[in-house]
Amino acid sequence: MIVKQARFVTSLSKIEQYPGAAAQLGGLPEICVVGRSNVGKSSFINFLTGRRALAKTSQTPGRTRLINLFSINDDAFLLVDLPGYGYAKAPRADKSEWDRLIGGYLENSRSLRRVLLLVDCRHEPSALDVSMAQYLYFYRLPFTVIATKTDKLSKAQLGRSVQALANGLKLGRDDILPTSAKDGQGREKVLAHLAEILTRDYA
Repeated sequence: MIVKQARFVTSLSKIEQYPGAAAQLGGLPEICVVGRSNVGKSSFINFLTGRRALAKTSQTPGRTRLINLFSINDDAFLLVDLPGYGYAKAPRADKSEWDRLIGGYLENSRSLRRVLLLVDCRHEPSALDVSMAQYLYFYRLPFTVIATKTDKLSKAQLGRSVQALANGLKLGRDDILPTSAKDGQGREKVLAHLAEILTRDYA
């Protein structure tokens, strides 16, 4: 897949806004991005689309508090950015609303084709990452794990990290795609993976 066009469509602050927005967009296939706060979701979206500032990045965890929709390749599909989970310093009411946004979207989207679960390759999966993977298994939502920040590790360290992620999340190594928004590692593999999913589902 070659990303020729990517544009921001809209932000949703309440899950009740999602059905209307999805209907207005004509039920486009959706790929969503979810992960722990500060895992690099915005950087991943910019890296994947080849746009430096399509998604706003920040050094402060918990900045993504909305569901953000991006159109890719003139409405070939939507890239859906969900709020990050696990930001400990957020008020309880905010965390509850973010959880409601995440769960409400995942359980109600009729056009979701794949969840991209982002995890930091420098660490073993957190309890929240494991819970998210279990949640996706429970609801039978197909997902792929994206290991971010691979530029921080040596080749040997990355190999051990991928195995640790596979063990912790009960996946095969091939279900984890290592990426780096800094040096571009893994971009073509992720895009080829998404192209295969979208082509297979609509063949």
